[in-house]
Amino acid sequence: MQRQVPMIRPGLLVLPILLAALLAAALVSGPVMAQETIRIGIGHQSLCTDTYAGGITVKQLGLLEKHLPRAGKYAGAKYDIVWEDYSSGPPITSQMLAGKLDIGVMGDYPLLVNIARFQETNSLRSVIVSMTGYNMHGSGNSIVVPSDAPIYKFEELKGKKVSVPFGSAAHGMLLKALVDRGLTQDFFTVINQSPPIGATSIQEKKIDAHADFCPWGELMEFKGFARKIFDGSQTSVAYLHGPVVRKDFLEKYPEIVVAYLKAVVEANEWITKNPEEATAKQEQWTSIPKEVLYLYFGRGGFLTLDATIKPKWVEVLKYDATVLQKMGIIKQADVEGFIDDRFIRQAYRELGRDYTRDQKAMTAGTSPMAGKDAITGMPVKDPRTAGELWMKGEHIKAYASLATLMAALRDAEQTGRAINSAYVFDQSTGLKLFAHRAFYVAGGMGKAALASLVAFAWKEEAETFATRNGGKVLSLEEAKKLGAAK
Repeated sequence: MQRQVPMIRPGLLVLPILLAALLAAALVSGPVMAQETIRIGIGHQSLCTDTYAGGITVKQLGLLEKHLPRAGKYAGAKYDIVWEDYSSGPPITSQMLAGKLDIGVMGDYPLLVNIARFQETNSLRSVIVSMTGYNMHGSGNSIVVPSDAPIYKFEELKGKKVSVPFGSAAHGMLLKALVDRGLTQDFFTVINQSPPIGATSIQEKKIDAHADFCPWGELMEFKGFARKIFDGSQTSVAYLHGPVVRKDFLEKYPEIVVAYLKAVVEANEWITKNPEEATAKQEQWTSIPKEVLYLYFGRGGFLTLDATIKPKWVEVLKYDATVLQKMGIIKQADVEGFIDDRFIRQAYRELGRDYTRDQKAMTAGTSPMAGKDAITGMPVKDPRTAGELWMKGEHIKAYASLATLMAALRDAEQTGRAINSAYVFDQSTGLKLFAHRAFYVAGGMGKAALASLVAFAWKEEAETFATRNGGKVLSLEEAKKLGAAK
């Protein structure tokens, strides 16, 4: 049963009164010493899609440089922006604790570990100042197995060897899945592997399964050697990402933090408005294929880009902290006391944006699946029965039904045109999928079978639907043949 997340009372998104005067005090503080060089250390993850709006996109588009303060007490100041790229959140936390990084961008569970580790010290603290994006249902983390493995659901991992980057958002998902089922960590053997090592281990079949964060599950599916058996949406808890800042840096340079958050907001807007262009450029910046990135940033994709801190997110993070405590990952974390949205609010004001509107909206930065069918011209009415096709050298085309998508795929093959990727949507959840990894169900015969075609992420759900509705489970190749000329 899906967990109901309560809303919190207004006013709980601010730090203690001692910090409340921070911005006002900064306005009357003395000027930065002439020609002083201010170092800004930012830890990001170019191999974690949900951090892109706070990391690689800001870096490559020069958005932080655009917004850095250069007047008043910052007149004459020089900036040394140091970007450090890591494969997961925990190393960023270590570097922040060591004073080598001031800002870190990471997923929900690593954010909690970050503030908990800071709170374990005598004097150091960190503050969550905004978000970069979210998936309301939890998609983004996943568990994959080798493509030909006879494993199709979480329960079949009993006694298996499973790897995961320890301390990552995917580790949190794995722990949550165990908690939900009343299982202990000895249900399977868990080992610590970074995303690249885990992917190699799956490809070489050295492990039974690998749990990882965005976009590694989809990347392995795209490469063809892995198949998802579990998605974060099955935990029924929103999946969040955002930046955390050292409190001492925040107190000394609040205007710089606001400038960084203005860059985050603009990065979100650029990606949302230009998903095809953005994913093509991000492929160049990160080496992650654009076809994989489009699953997150494209129409109907996994990720809602939104920098606001919603009251619901505070409750989600508090709940996530209890999961980490149950599994002994952290002792405790004062979540509510170290989330502060005043700086992102200020960024919104300076950009002329409406923070209250976006904070209330649950789809502030999405690109919903829409458009007209590339073959029939009919509008997309039901995103869950729609599809998209990305041909090499062409723009992405929408299809209002799986029937016309299959026709387009057949035509591309018959005419020898190269296909980058095709996408469909899970009938149960609306989760965007690679067409070649979905399970299809068709009912009836001939045209009736083609007209009834729907897609599923999970084999078990496809089989249940087929049994209930008198249909048949098909692979993509079998689905394509439904409308082929006899």
